[in-house]
Amino acid sequence: MNWLMQTLSSSIGKKLLMALTGLSFLGFLAAHLAGNLTIYAGPDAFNAYADKLQSLGPVLRVAEAVLLTFFTIHVVTGVFLFLQNLAARPARYAVSRNPGGKTLGSATMPYTGLLILVFVVFHLLNFTFVDKTGTTVFQIVAASFQNPVYVGLYVLAMVIVALHVSHGFWSFFQTLGLNHPKYMPLVSGAGIILSLVFGIGFGFLPIYIAFMA
Repeated sequence: MNWLMQTLSSSIGKKLLMALTGLSFLGFLAAHLAGNLTIYAGPDAFNAYADKLQSLGPVLRVAEAVLLTFFTIHVVTGVFLFLQNLAARPARYAVSRNPGGKTLGSATMPYTGLLILVFVVFHLLNFTFVDKTGTTVFQIVAASFQNPVYVGLYVLAMVIVALHVSHGFWSFFQTLGLNHPKYMPLVSGAGIILSLVFGIGFGFLPIYIAFMA
């Protein structure tokens, strides 16, 4: 047990935690997007999907608890790593450098992560922790996206998610030591494609509901 705690408390251990919990969120995003796409089949299909989720009862509660635990670990570990990096370089360089391979996604990971945290709280308050008496999930979603400000914020949040995923996917392979020069360009390209799928897939939904549904 001591070796496990020592490993997890090290920088490498923290990065492993970030990688593994981040992978679980990629799975969640994929499943969540697949469910949300039922909106294109109409209100009845989307409501049926939402009802099916709720019918899972304890299984859904356990899945939510696990996801919340992973999310907490991811956020707390990310904060620790960010503070460690600041402590290791307390003073900024006189000239900002852009080392090879550095991208906008990698340079903004702590900040996009913080913004995603804020959005998740905002999203839960507006869609999950609301009174659903006498209404349906589709009606709640449709009413929210009649507000152009909310549509704009949601689309912007999905751009931020895509930016975060674009580097997070690549970073997962690097953290596990799977960063072979021959394959990393392919991994990087796959990360960009995945980020576009999530960004466009989620980002177009509020636009569709606001103007077409």
